[in-house]
Amino acid sequence: MHVFDLFSIIGTIAFAMSGAFVAMEEEYDILGVIVLGMVTAFGGGIIRNVLIGVPVTTLWSQGNLILLALVSVMVAFILPLAWIQHWKKTEVLFDAIGLSAFAIQGALYATQMNHPLSAVLVAAVLTGSGGGIVRDLLAGRKPLVLRDEIYAVWAMLGGAVIGLGIASSTWQLLTLFIVVIMFRMLSVHYKWRLPRRSLQAQGSVTDSANSKLNL
Repeated sequence: MHVFDLFSIIGTIAFAMSGAFVAMEEEYDILGVIVLGMVTAFGGGIIRNVLIGVPVTTLWSQGNLILLALVSVMVAFILPLAWIQHWKKTEVLFDAIGLSAFAIQGALYATQMNHPLSAVLVAAVLTGSGGGIVRDLLAGRKPLVLRDEIYAVWAMLGGAVIGLGIASSTWQLLTLFIVVIMFRMLSVHYKWRLPRRSLQAQGSVTDSANSKLNL
């Protein structure tokens, strides 16, 4: 098995189950669970394909991965509640595994098509986090990639390492896979965040001023 296929399998299982559990948290029915699980597993790859010029219909050539994702979703749906609660404690780890696997897979995909570094970075970020963004939007949540701890940056880092040719052999890619997971988990543990600026205070001052003028 090529390492490319390995990352596809790991990412598909991790994200399909992630989407299924989010759907169950929102109390979706079985159809909603399947849809959210499949979208999480393949949404990022579809968006990536559109941007780097790969026909969207290539998704249907991945019959084995589609079946694997469907099985993963159904397993998640029938798991005992106690097992699901235990999984929830390690949810961030599974999400980190999916992020790392798909980011590397996306970067390899773009590299094999001889795209420039910019396209490799975009492919890594979208493949690693695109499915999660669609999942969160369908679940009525703020996308994880745009809030909380650093997320997409690690996908971009993995893409840069591959795009620059620093990692190409199987052992190098596996090492990169572990490193991206470690950085993602460290950012969660230590609550590393990108700089942000809130307009909340400024808005409050403006509202207060307007109230005084109305009086």
